[in-house]
Amino acid sequence: MLRKSIEQLTLLASVIKWTCYASIVGVLVGIGTGVFLRTLAWTSGQFARYPNYYLLLPVTLVVCSTLVSKLAPEAAGHGTEKVIEAVHQRMGKIPLMVVPVKLIATVITLAGGGSAGKEGPCAQIGAGLASAFGGLLRLEDVDRRKLVICGISAGFATVFGTPIAGALFGVEVLVLGQMMYDVLFPSFVAGIIGFHVASLLGVSYPHVAARVIPPVTGWSFAEMVMLGIWCGLIALVFIEFMKVCNRLFERLHWPLAAKAFLGGGLLVLIGKGISTRYLGLGLDTIEAGLRGALLPAAASFMKAIATAITLGSGGSGGVVTPIFFIGTAAGNLFANLFHEPLIATFSSIGMVALLAGAANTPIAACVMAMELFGAGIAPHAAVACMVSFLMVGYRSIYPSQLLGMQKSNSLTVETGKPLADFKRAVLNHRATSFLGFIEKGIKRIRRDSQ
Repeated sequence: MLRKSIEQLTLLASVIKWTCYASIVGVLVGIGTGVFLRTLAWTSGQFARYPNYYLLLPVTLVVCSTLVSKLAPEAAGHGTEKVIEAVHQRMGKIPLMVVPVKLIATVITLAGGGSAGKEGPCAQIGAGLASAFGGLLRLEDVDRRKLVICGISAGFATVFGTPIAGALFGVEVLVLGQMMYDVLFPSFVAGIIGFHVASLLGVSYPHVAARVIPPVTGWSFAEMVMLGIWCGLIALVFIEFMKVCNRLFERLHWPLAAKAFLGGGLLVLIGKGISTRYLGLGLDTIEAGLRGALLPAAASFMKAIATAITLGSGGSGGVVTPIFFIGTAAGNLFANLFHEPLIATFSSIGMVALLAGAANTPIAACVMAMELFGAGIAPHAAVACMVSFLMVGYRSIYPSQLLGMQKSNSLTVETGKPLADFKRAVLNHRATSFLGFIEKGIKRIRRDSQ
């Protein structure tokens, strides 16, 4: 009896401890996100006063890349990837200098017209503040790591206004196929507190409820499976665009400033020669797709190119907002090709399905669909998200993710390593690939004809 009482008291003490810690992290992240978003809105407004402000993108990216390389190299690229790397390799230790540098560099990139997102910086800012708080309390490495994960969750929850999906994203994105249950409760607390603090500071979250939800029928189920396959393939294309673009810029033996100037010049060509809708956050295009407007057929492709150039050449920002853009355009195009009248609904499901595939976070994506568009969309979003997640295989927009499960029994890989290490194994596994299947069929036909 005494032992059971001690066990219950220990559990109660743990709940109280992590409620307090996570609440403080939530307040810090809510304030940090509020400052970031308000600064971004003000700066973007100043840039927007000039009609062709994006023509300064070469200079903008040079300033951004120089600032990051000189003051905080850990703030380079899209922030979530760096945070995942810190969690797995450095037990969540993140220099405090990353916070202001990431904030300023991202504001410069996005306000100047660079194609990136705002969630990665919020995740990195949240993780940096949580790491600093853990260092101030001199916590053990395990507890500091938990706090940093809470910071990631709170960052996503506060930037998108989805406290539950944000908390789930923070614990799901670290390891493919595994949910870190020991951090789930404090992540929920940090996400909910951060969301309410940011709301009190004036951050608004326009949630759009899906206007019409199709009934669950055999045909609608088949359509969601096809939409999931479609979004999974587009997620693969986006992931490969990012890798190829990073590789091309790395192979240029130029100074960082020269690479940034080149990237900015390419973005100017996209804005001047094609459309400015593919620069910046692209929120207007996302909202138009979610309202049911038809988007250009090449919107997904062009946004992927613009984002890969921005982040590959030295710009700072996240990738989830571009994923939302690409997913919305993908669902929009799918509805148009199949002559579906519910364009807004397919755009909404495409948005979360592409997130599920590109980031390997199907559960967070499903919950996000419900928080953003209403619970009625859940059956359709769940099918599309899971199919997209399976279609991507062992690739990810975050190469530092660890593998915690196998998506297919036909390919045996060792778990517990970063996904970037499995590329060669997957590519060499031709027996289960489409090309391998075709080769086997050709050999069988030749053998039968002889």
